[in-house]
Amino acid sequence: MTGLVRFERLVVVQIDRHSKERAVFDVNDAASILLRDFGRQTEKRKAAMDACLKVLRGEAHPPTARRAFVAAAREANILRCD
Repeated sequence: MTGLVRFERLVVVQIDRHSKERAVFDVNDAASILLRDFGRQTEKRKAAMDACLKVLRGEAHPPTARRAFVAAAREANILRCD
């Protein structure tokens, strides 16, 4: 399953003003950011976490997790490039 969790296109986020932009290439990176770097729990964050877990379990495809991650990043105002 490892080869199937990569995003077709990367997503670029910047966690805060003082951090560097970060390229997110796969579901593992997205899940890590959602767990560690998001300041508050929102429905979009929860949906993105659920989507990432489903992909890692083989129950969904990476584009589903990518769309959910982009929506959560946009809501958190950390999305720099989609």
